[in-house]
Parts: sequence; C-alpha cells; structure tokens
Amino acid sequence: MPRTSAVSLIRSRSLSDVAEYAYAATAPAGSRLIFLAGSCPLDEHGNTVAVGNFAGQATRAVANLRTALADAGASIEDVISTRVLVASARQQDLVSAWEVVRDAFGEHDVPSTLMGVTVLGYDDQLVEIEAVAAVLDERQPEGPASPPSAS
Repeated sequence: MPRTSAVSLIRSRSLSDVAEYAYAATAPAGSRLIFLAGSCPLDEHGNTVAVGNFAGQATRAVANLRTALADAGASIEDVISTRVLVASARQQDLVSAWEVVRDAFGEHDVPSTLMGVTVLGYDDQLVEIEAVAAVLDERQPEGPASPPSAS
C-alpha cells in the first residue's frame, strides 16, 4: 500500500539552537499513528547484544526500530517523536547512545527526550528507544454505499 509521510517538524527560532532535534512535530488529522514499544538491543534469539557497549546497543535498538516500523508500514522518516532511555547516571554514556540515534535519523531530527534510568528490562540491557510514527495511507477510493433495497 503506498504511503506518504505525515510528519512536519517544527524548529523554534525563539529557543536555543543547541538541541540536535526539532522542538515539536505535527501530523494532520486523518494520519495513522503508530505507537512502537521500546526497541531493545536484542538479537533474533532474544539475547542482549553489545553487552557493556552503549553505542553498540543503540545501533541494534535502531535496527530493531527500523524493522518494527517497516512491519507497521512506516519508515524512520515517519517517526514523529522518540524517547531514548539509557541505563546510566553518566552523561557521557547517554551522549554515546544519543549520537547513534541522532545519526540514524539524520536530517529527520524528530523531537526527542534522552533520559538516564536506573535499570531496563532485559539482562545487560543499557539502551531502549521508544517512538511514535505517523503516516498517510493512500487508499483506493471506495464507491458510494448502495442504498438499502426496498422490499
């Protein structure tokens, strides 16, 4: 089914340009929203990859995010916001994971929140990425409904 991205990124001239993402995003009425579970750094067998490596886990989480998006009929360019969770209290660890996510999104710099958390759900897990996407599905127009027959 062909689709068109519904996401419009908003960059504020009134706020600092230090942030490496748009400050807001919109999707028009009629767009289909896709709410993705947190993308984890798990391989096809459910094992945590890149143990102890924030950037390595972020790389796998992004790859898994891309797969989930594709299965839902979307792509990374359809993401409207993200939340990046990093199991660390050290800012440098958060930045290490963030740089991978930022680079994966490239010019499509969606509004994002980067958070240090105490622990994540899988053994040895350090990174998780939540996302929301929006798409406009192009559907074949259906003909007018037939009126009920009079009996």
